[in-house]
Amino acid sequence: MERQGYPSSLEISVTSAGQEKLNKSQRVRHKSVQFEDLFSSEDSPRVIHINDPRRTNEKYEFTGNEIRTSKYTLITFLPKNLFIQFHRLAYLYFLAIAALNQLPPLAVFGRTVSLFPLLFVLFVTAIKDGYEDWRRHRSDRKENNREALVLQSGHFRRKKWKKIRVGEVVKIHGDEAIPCDMVLLGSSDPNGIAYIQTMNLDGESNLKTRYARQEIASMVQEGGSYSGQIRCERPNRNIYEFTANMEFNGQKITLGQSNIILRGCQLKNTDWIVGVVVYAGQETKAMLNSTVSPSKRSRLESYMNRETFWLSVFLSVMCAVVATGMGLWLKRHMHQLDTLPYYRRKYFTNGQANGKYYKYYGIAMEIFFSFLSSIIVFQIMIPISLYITMELVRLGQSYFMIEDMQMYDSSSDSRFQCRSFNINEDLGQIRYIFSDKTGTLTENKMEFRRASLYGKDYGSSTHAGAQGHRWKLKSEINVDPELMALLHKDLVGEERIAAHDFFLTLAACNTVVPITTRDSSASSANEVHEVEAIDYQGESPDEQALVNAASAYGYTLVERTTGHIVIDVNGERIRLDVLGLHEFDSMRKRMSVVIRFPNNAVKVLVKGADSSVLSILKNNQHRDSLADKIKSATENHLTSYSSQGLRTLVIAARNLTDAEFEEWQEMYEEASTSLMERSAKLRQAAALIECNLKLLGATGIEDKLQDGVPEAIESLRQAGIKVWVLTGDKQETAISIGLSCRLLTQNMHQVIINGTSELDCKRLLTEAKERYGIKSANNGNEFLKENFDYEFLDTSCDTRNSNVLIPENGSRTLRYAGDSRDMSEFCGEKRSDLDDTPLALIIDGNSLVYILEKDLETELFDLATSCRVVLCCRVAPLQKAGIVDLIKSRTNDMTLAIGDGANDVSMIQMADVGIGICGQEGRQAVMASDFAMGQFRFLKRLLLVHGHWNYQRIGYLVLYNFYKNAVFVLMLFWYILCTAFSTTSALTDWSSVFYSVIYTSVPTIVVGILDKDLSHKTLLHYPKLYGAGHRQESYNLHIFWITMLDTLWQSLVLFYVPLFTYRNSSVDIWSIGNLWTISVVVLVNVHLAMDIQRWVFITHVAVWGSIIITYMCMVILDSIPIFPNYWTIYHLAISRTYWLTILLITILALLPRFFCKVIQQTFWPSDIQIAREAEILRKLPNQGLKPDCDIS
Repeated sequence: MERQGYPSSLEISVTSAGQEKLNKSQRVRHKSVQFEDLFSSEDSPRVIHINDPRRTNEKYEFTGNEIRTSKYTLITFLPKNLFIQFHRLAYLYFLAIAALNQLPPLAVFGRTVSLFPLLFVLFVTAIKDGYEDWRRHRSDRKENNREALVLQSGHFRRKKWKKIRVGEVVKIHGDEAIPCDMVLLGSSDPNGIAYIQTMNLDGESNLKTRYARQEIASMVQEGGSYSGQIRCERPNRNIYEFTANMEFNGQKITLGQSNIILRGCQLKNTDWIVGVVVYAGQETKAMLNSTVSPSKRSRLESYMNRETFWLSVFLSVMCAVVATGMGLWLKRHMHQLDTLPYYRRKYFTNGQANGKYYKYYGIAMEIFFSFLSSIIVFQIMIPISLYITMELVRLGQSYFMIEDMQMYDSSSDSRFQCRSFNINEDLGQIRYIFSDKTGTLTENKMEFRRASLYGKDYGSSTHAGAQGHRWKLKSEINVDPELMALLHKDLVGEERIAAHDFFLTLAACNTVVPITTRDSSASSANEVHEVEAIDYQGESPDEQALVNAASAYGYTLVERTTGHIVIDVNGERIRLDVLGLHEFDSMRKRMSVVIRFPNNAVKVLVKGADSSVLSILKNNQHRDSLADKIKSATENHLTSYSSQGLRTLVIAARNLTDAEFEEWQEMYEEASTSLMERSAKLRQAAALIECNLKLLGATGIEDKLQDGVPEAIESLRQAGIKVWVLTGDKQETAISIGLSCRLLTQNMHQVIINGTSELDCKRLLTEAKERYGIKSANNGNEFLKENFDYEFLDTSCDTRNSNVLIPENGSRTLRYAGDSRDMSEFCGEKRSDLDDTPLALIIDGNSLVYILEKDLETELFDLATSCRVVLCCRVAPLQKAGIVDLIKSRTNDMTLAIGDGANDVSMIQMADVGIGICGQEGRQAVMASDFAMGQFRFLKRLLLVHGHWNYQRIGYLVLYNFYKNAVFVLMLFWYILCTAFSTTSALTDWSSVFYSVIYTSVPTIVVGILDKDLSHKTLLHYPKLYGAGHRQESYNLHIFWITMLDTLWQSLVLFYVPLFTYRNSSVDIWSIGNLWTISVVVLVNVHLAMDIQRWVFITHVAVWGSIIITYMCMVILDSIPIFPNYWTIYHLAISRTYWLTILLITILALLPRFFCKVIQQTFWPSDIQIAREAEILRKLPNQGLKPDCDIS
């Protein structure tokens, strides 16, 4: 991620709210606009009376400091949990079924038995939710009962956190946690400095500095009185800004983000601090930001709902057939009802019902009741067990992904993390990857490499810097001997003065905090010298790199307070008064500091992006002046640095006259104390002095590529995945990194869009489309998405080729099976004569402002989807989300976003799959992501191996569950057709219930977790095999209907083979039902065994053990005298016919499937089948192990 200062407030406010869709205006709004909306007027701020909580809370009744993260209480658990669970429509369906079965006319199953499956699922889920919430309650209790020192009656006394109120003064000691959001009043440091760690808040491990205003130092002195009034903004989620004023002793003092310490932080390297509570409990910024990421839904699960709909239609048709048949049968036998069982007027029996009248409701109502009864009998056509099975399988898959040591990053000691368990299979269907650059493709460990100073380039030849005996840096930095020699000359001459100001700017214009420690080092003469080791803590790796470089060249920042800094210049300490600091923001793209030198001279030091600083330099009347030559040389150096992949900054300065300083100071103080539009007013104040600057030079910082990035990108591209890079760096830097990571190649045509207006952008897009013959998408988005869906679902077998295992060389566009029509007809399509030349689109953030805001999105979509590579430079966080939404909203392609920092959160949450990198920029991206890992290169294994496996497994799992339930229901359907449409059952109630829950569930789960069609080595060696997910080979509508046809045949065999076998025997209906039960269990398990690719011991136990357990359950059920099927299994098992019938059913039912598989794999094999065959025959290179030996 790219961040040179504080992150913009916009990304925090937007991402914390978890927005998934952004309208056009939101994509380009600046942070100040969003932030200033948080409070409506200056008349309604929050007023806090220091050390007077009663007066503070009597009017406003601010919330207490007790927090609650739990969902339930003992009273609300049952109703609230059930309400949440029944958001799943399938649960409502089964609840309705169970309710219908309680009615006497519809009681097909036992009333208790019909409730068992639903109650079991609800109970298990409730136990899980209850345990999770109990842990939250325990955590809340522990947090609320912690104690802190609170000022009470003039003394600091212990008080529980939950009883702390707004307005109270709190004292915190070193290494203690902060209980609430507090304005810092003072600290153990004489200058009022406090060091905090925000690891629990944003995940960043580096220390940050907070300051107490010098004007209120007397408040915390011995005997000082705590008084005053604070007016601050309303509670909001923005952790990077704070707007407030304090009134103390008649003074109006401005307070900002550097004066507040937030709940969740920890005090470090400071003995104690004192602060006043401004936000407590649920109103603290930490609690307001504790929202969960937006829930994402698997694409395959949404397709599964489509098939569930078709099964519901099929179920309704079957029920209608039964009901109609019942009506016709009753009509035909109307005059015989008195003599027919179940329909005669009176019961003739020896029981209590003898002589009672049977409740016959008439043909119309009997048809209606028959329809409802049929729904109850056929209910498992919609498999309730599938939801639990999928959750368990995903959990198992996540376990193996987490435990995969090849995705363990030793440098950050981080394992792979699964933060969302419901989209594992989406990893196998990714079409687009949107990647941040800094910290994602690169290491985000900045090293100072080059410097352009006074028109000269330094850094081409360096050696280890001799940093002297006084200061010892944490890491050794190479220095340029020529530049070092210049800096040791007397401060005479323009070049020497420019070099002096250059390094003063590097050391002073930042928010870095120096931390010094004493260290001892031994010299060659065995003498021990005491030196001071210095470490810099900063919020930006860029700033730390620049300050370290300045120290290596003799300009060491040794002290920082709110009012001054101290810089050691070659052994001589210089104290500089800090009169004002304009921090980096995304609009100005620069940072400036106003300082007063010991000789009372006032100067503004500026650093920032070249596009921002070069435009505000002083204009010279003479075109060939020295300043123009320096500027021209510097621009050439900047281009050179960028082409080498270095991150660049321009350094400039300016002396301020007394009049300019007074005008700026007046505006700056007014802006700093404003509660309304403070950010905008501070920008206006900065504009007064950030002009007519003198150019000092430029810097080049190296951010190295992570290991394995080029290889990973190449493999992903061969897999048919398009990789787009969205970066905040300048264009040249992005292009250079693109070349080094093999994203760009030399033979690509680079289409560059750098527009400065709407008309300019439209012209550039139109010209590019005309030049490369790109057709427009003439149809609407919905039509486009439907056609994409059709393309993916109905890809015919003839698009599969058998040469996927042949490596493809050269620079021509990579083609993989089934992708020859990718986006060709419905979005941008290149002319056939230009197909061999790949295109690369390079576009900047300024152009995206006009394109995403105006009606140019379609033009950009056409052009971008026709290009092999897209590089977006200088983009803001919401523009990243806008680019993801551009693809996501116009196609059915799966998108993945990967980043490492706070400004990647909106992009991560917008994409179908979001991945956070555990990098140098904290853990905000990780906390907002679905998955997290330590290095970009792991993405290759995650998608090509685990993504492929997960998609294949889940796809088969869903189809198999539909099959095994449908074959059982159809078997019952044929039986009902032969029993006068009476909805009676030959199976016991418990057998019907146990079929999905016990008899057939375990093998499905085991295969869904452990089965592998190919080894990880094969999948990594041939990335194009990933295309099976793009073509939806494992799960699509075509396969679903073929499976249903196969199910129809198997159900007919199941029903009629026993019927014909025992047609002339005296066997009773419960014995036949017993035979059908064991036959269907054997059949579906052997069916599963035919499709298993990888047999291990657990698989054998699950599949064959399932059949054994079924027999055991049936023996137990048949041994209970009160059941109608009592002792039937014992009579059947001694018959040879029984066992031969089961064998005959299995063979006849699976024979068509077996022949179809043989023919298909012989004459029309898929890429996976070819690779599988080669793997088994050990024909693949580097295949040291059999596939069966491969472990998760």
